[in-house]
Amino acid sequence: MNNSLLKLSQRLGYTFRDEQLATLALTHRSKAGHNNERLEFLGDSILNFVVGEDLFRRFPTAKEGKLSRLRAKMVKGETLAFVAREFELGDFLLLGSGEMKSGGHRRDSILADTVEALIGAMYLDAGLDVVRERILAWYADRLDALTLEDPIKDPKTRLQEYQQAQRSSLPKYTVLSVEGPTNEQVFTIECVIPEQADAVVAIGGSRRAAEQAAAQQMLLNLGIHGEEE
Repeated sequence: MNNSLLKLSQRLGYTFRDEQLATLALTHRSKAGHNNERLEFLGDSILNFVVGEDLFRRFPTAKEGKLSRLRAKMVKGETLAFVAREFELGDFLLLGSGEMKSGGHRRDSILADTVEALIGAMYLDAGLDVVRERILAWYADRLDALTLEDPIKDPKTRLQEYQQAQRSSLPKYTVLSVEGPTNEQVFTIECVIPEQADAVVAIGGSRRAAEQAAAQQMLLNLGIHGEEE
């Protein structure tokens, strides 16, 4: 196993028996030859099932609509991009030259799709029991933070409400840069509040996604944990 795959395996907590599957999962369609789109399709289905099954068991009194909303929160692109960044997955992506130059390794959509492709590859490599264990390990803190009683609020809303409760100024978001083609832009956003000397900078595939990521990090800097958008 080469050093790059070994490092990735350590971060994922899983070592592929078939290294070609791992390589394929990391290969974006911008790269010539085979790519990860079919694995992404498979991984998306598996992720929805595994998270749905866990929520079904975790919340035995919840109605279908609530379970569906909770699952959507866990499997949406923004959450998957957060997971990808925890693994620093962008370091391992195999991209075409155009995507590399435009910052594709930082783009939410590419990162999210690659997580799904890795899930599909792990399923083919080791089966459902193994991939279920890995997904639930990756999602443990997020799943544990879910409740049926509390409304699901995004990080920007929670940070704004926190500032209002402190009778402080509202967070200020500033666009630092916008990179990439119009349909695949990468936004860099700065978030500032009076209580924190250091600003937070985050990126996302849209202005909203970048602002949510910045707000989430600011909440963590304030020591406020809980739901993530």
